[in-house]
Amino acid sequence: MAEAAERSVSGRLTDDEAEERLARIDGLLAELESAPGPTVRRALEAVRLLSEVYGEALARLLDHTGAEPSGRPSPGEDELVGHLLVLHGIHPEPAERRAARAVERLRPAVRERGGDVEWAGLEGRVARVRVSEGGGGCGAGCGAASSPLLEAVREAVLAAAPELAAVERVPEPSARRAAPAFVPLDALARPATRG
Repeated sequence: MAEAAERSVSGRLTDDEAEERLARIDGLLAELESAPGPTVRRALEAVRLLSEVYGEALARLLDHTGAEPSGRPSPGEDELVGHLLVLHGIHPEPAERRAARAVERLRPAVRERGGDVEWAGLEGRVARVRVSEGGGGCGAGCGAASSPLLEAVREAVLAAAPELAAVERVPEPSARRAAPAFVPLDALARPATRG
C-alpha cells in the first residue's frame, strides 16, 4: 500500500496517479456517506468546509493568473485542475464548450476508423452527439443506445465536463432525397421537334 501512495520521482502526481486518487476519494466519501453516527457527519462537514476554502483560494488564484497572457494553456485546460475548478463551481469555461472540444479532439481518431462523431449541443445537463460507426452502412451499434464508440465519447465528454449528467446519441439527419427534376408543363404538351 505504501508504494501506491508514493508520488512519481519528481514529487508530483502523474495523470494516472491523480486519477487513481480521485477514484479512491470518491469511494471513501461514498463509504462515509453511508456510515451512521455524528463523528461521520462531522468528518463529512470538515471535508465540505475544506473544499469550500480551497475553492475560494483557487478562484483567487485564477483571478491573478487570468490577467496576463503567457502562451501557456489556461489552468482549466489541465484535466486535473479542470476537475478541481468544476468541483468548486469556478471553471472559467462553460461546460458546453469543454464538452464540444472533447468531441472535436476525438473526431480525427474516429474518422480514421471510418466513423464520425459530431457535437450536437447541450440540452439542460445532457450532452448530445451524433455518432456514426465505421465500416460502411450501419455496422455494429448503429442506432443502438450504447456502443464502444459512444462509450468512449461519453467518457471523454464527462471527463471534460463532469458536471453534465449524461451523454446521449442523437439520430443522424436522414439522407436528403434528391428533388424530382423540374419539367415545365409546356414541355410535356409540345410535340417534339425533329431536326
